[in-house]
Amino acid sequence: MVNKKVGIPVAKEPKSRRQGNVERSSLFARREAAKVLRSVLHGDSHRRAVGSIKTLVYSPSIRNKKATFALVCQTLKYLPIIKDVLEIANVLNSKWKRQGELMYIITYDILFGQDASLTGDAEKYLILRKGPLQSALAKILVRKGAKRVEDLMAQYQIPDVKKPRFVRVNTLKLDVETAMCELGKENEVQKDDMIPDLLVLPPGTDLHNHPLLIDGSIFMQGKASSMVAVALGPKPGWEVIDACAAPGNKTVHLAALMKGEGKIVACELNKDRVKRLEHTKKLAGAANVEVLHEDFLNLNPKDQLYSKVRAILLDPSCSGSGTAADRLDYLLPSHTSGDGDDVSRLIKLAAFQEKALIHALSFPAVERVVYSTCSVHQIENEDVVKSVLPLAESYGFQLATPFPQWPRRGLPVVEGSQHLLRTDPVEDKEGFFIALFTRNTGSFPASPQKVQGDISQDEVKQEAGRCHRRKKFARSLPFAKISGFYLHRNSTIRRR
Repeated sequence: MVNKKVGIPVAKEPKSRRQGNVERSSLFARREAAKVLRSVLHGDSHRRAVGSIKTLVYSPSIRNKKATFALVCQTLKYLPIIKDVLEIANVLNSKWKRQGELMYIITYDILFGQDASLTGDAEKYLILRKGPLQSALAKILVRKGAKRVEDLMAQYQIPDVKKPRFVRVNTLKLDVETAMCELGKENEVQKDDMIPDLLVLPPGTDLHNHPLLIDGSIFMQGKASSMVAVALGPKPGWEVIDACAAPGNKTVHLAALMKGEGKIVACELNKDRVKRLEHTKKLAGAANVEVLHEDFLNLNPKDQLYSKVRAILLDPSCSGSGTAADRLDYLLPSHTSGDGDDVSRLIKLAAFQEKALIHALSFPAVERVVYSTCSVHQIENEDVVKSVLPLAESYGFQLATPFPQWPRRGLPVVEGSQHLLRTDPVEDKEGFFIALFTRNTGSFPASPQKVQGDISQDEVKQEAGRCHRRKKFARSLPFAKISGFYLHRNSTIRRR
C-alpha cells in the first residue's frame, strides 16, 4: 500500500494485531453484557428494574453498545436452555458460580454463537468443558422431544412488531425545523400530527450514533410517552413536581415545554436511577430541573418549599405491560415463566399508585395533576382513578380531557371515563394510560386536609374500601390475570 501524497509505502496492520483487537473488543463486550445482564436479572427477580434492557445498554457507561445489546438479548433468549445445560453439566465451581451472568454469556457464545475469539480466563475455563456442555444440550433435546435447538426455542419466539421511530426534539437546544433538516439528510422525516416537537422516522432507523442524539438535541421517545408532559401542560415560570422522574425523558420534556423557566423538582428514590436522571438532565441542558434523591411520598404538602407547586406529573412504577414488546420484557425470566404480571404484584402496584395519586392531589396550590402508566391493566388505570375520584372532587378537582381528538378513551367502569386516554399496544404499538385532573384556581378549598364538602373523609375511606373489595372479587375471577378486554374504543372514532 502506497501513500499517494508523498509516494511512501504504508505498512498494512498485521493480521495478528487486527485479530488481537477483535478478541479484546469481544472480551470487553462480554464483560459489559454480563454487567447489564446482572442488573436486568436482579431487577426482574425483585420486580423493580433500574431500567429497561435498552436503557441499561445505551447508558453512557457502555462503550460497545451494539455488541453488548446483541449479547444480552441473545443470552436472555436462550437463558432457560443455558441454565439447564449448566445444571446438567455441573461444570461450575464456587468461583465461577459467583460470576453467573458472565458464565451465561460465554455459554451462549460457545453453544449458539461464535466461539472463535473466546479469550479470557472465564472463557478458557468453559472452552475446556465444551464437551460436557454439548452433551448436556443433547440430553435436553432428547428430553424435550426436539430434533434441533430451533425447535426447542419455537415457544419463545415473539413476532416482530414494526414500529415507527419517534424522535422528540429537545427545543432547549434545537428548533424542530433544523432537526428535520439534519435528520432528513439520511432519513425520511415527518412531523407528528399531535405533538409539536415530535418527529416520525421509518421503523428500524438507527440513530444511536447520530450527533444530535449524542449531544442531547434529540431524544428517542415514543409518541405515547411524549403525550404525558404535553397533557400536563405546564407554563413557563411554573413550579412543577415530577414525582417518579427517572430516567428523566418526561422531566426534560417538561423543562422544554416551560422554555427552561420556572422550576421542576424531579424526585427519585433509587440511587442508581438518580444517576441516570442526573445524566439526562445534564444532556438535555435542563437547568431548571432540581434532582431530589427522595421518595415523593415523603414530601410534605404543607412545607413552604412546595407552597407554589402548580402542577404534578405522576408516572409511578407500574407493570409495564403496555410497553413489554418495546422494552423487550418478553425476554425476561418472569415473562417466560408466565408470571410477569401476577395478580399479587398488580395488587401491590395499584395500592402504591393510589397512595401516590392521593398524595399528589393534596398539594394546596396544585392546579393540574397527570396520572399516567404504561400499563394495559384496568386495576392500575381506571380502578385507581375510581378509588381516588371522590377525594379529588372534594378537593375541587375534576377530570379533564387531554387530546380531545384522540379516539381511544378509558374503559366505561368509572364516571367520566370519556375523559381518560388510552393508547392501544396493537394499533399504536404501545399501551399507555393518561388521566388529567384539573382545579380552577378560584375553587380551592381553604384546607384540602379538612374539607367538609359534599363528602366526608370517612365516606371517602368507605368508598375506597368498597372499590378495593370489588377489585379483590374481580381478581378472583378466572379471566382476571389476562383479559382480552383491556381496551375500550369509542363506537364512533373521530378522524384526526
